[in-house]
Amino acid sequence: MTAYRIVASDLQFPEGPVAMPDGSVILVETRRQTLTRIAPDGHATIIASLPGGPNGAAMGPDGKIYVCNNGGMGWHRLGGEWQARSPTPSEYVGGSLQRVDIQTGAVETLFTKCGETTLKAPNDLVFDREGGLWFTDFGKFRARDMDFGGVYYLDPTGGALTESVFPMYQPNGIGLSADERKLYVAETLTARIWSFELPRPGCVEPVKAPQRNEKGTLVATLPGYQMFDSLAIEACGNICLATMLTGRVSTVSPSGELIGQMEVGDPGVTNIAFGGPDLKTAYITLGRKGQLIAVDWPRSGLPLNFRQR
Repeated sequence: MTAYRIVASDLQFPEGPVAMPDGSVILVETRRQTLTRIAPDGHATIIASLPGGPNGAAMGPDGKIYVCNNGGMGWHRLGGEWQARSPTPSEYVGGSLQRVDIQTGAVETLFTKCGETTLKAPNDLVFDREGGLWFTDFGKFRARDMDFGGVYYLDPTGGALTESVFPMYQPNGIGLSADERKLYVAETLTARIWSFELPRPGCVEPVKAPQRNEKGTLVATLPGYQMFDSLAIEACGNICLATMLTGRVSTVSPSGELIGQMEVGDPGVTNIAFGGPDLKTAYITLGRKGQLIAVDWPRSGLPLNFRQR
């Protein structure tokens, strides 16, 4: 297993890490329903309460943290670890896109719908350099059925929300290539990573010869029983994906080659973000163990828009 440093423990299903220039990491605790800042020494401070299920987080152009809230998940404790449980619990409050002022803790709910379509379980998000926001909606499970998911785009003015890709099977992690001409989306259930061509900001160009009405191109999938959660992009273009069940971070090239898998020892690994002066520190959230860990990464991460504030 990979040697790593434990930055913080006793977190309640951490997700959505945002590595800050001061060395702290802002993340969500999905079960605790908070946005939390982890200091370099591991001290945790709650920034805001986010009822439901905060799932992904990203720094916006206004210096506020934007959060995908999945509306709530069922939980059970097994062997001292928190595990998500299906179906959707009675406490589910509906999915939303939210914004948090990290100085005051004030929370705004920006969207619960796209037109007449209700957001079911927003999951992960990424800003383009124009200030537009891409995010996934994972969908929800019920006792005998489940939702299709999709990908949405919020224009830089914050006024127009568009459904850009539908349907998908549990779209989760999302990221942009360095030139922002490709959008990458990971599906959890299928362990597939898809790419979508972006001829201009906020616009997905459908593929010319889809097999089943796909708008994107399959980049890669994994054999056996593995699932993708969230992702980060390396400066060289590789895609790093939290890989559940096997407890790894998988690195895939833009052409679909599996470059390697790093074991992190938690089948509930949820996300990865790059930080440090040279973006060669990988901060990885371990959901079941309730830990934020740091790994010396062999390559630099791609800088995120608006992180360096």
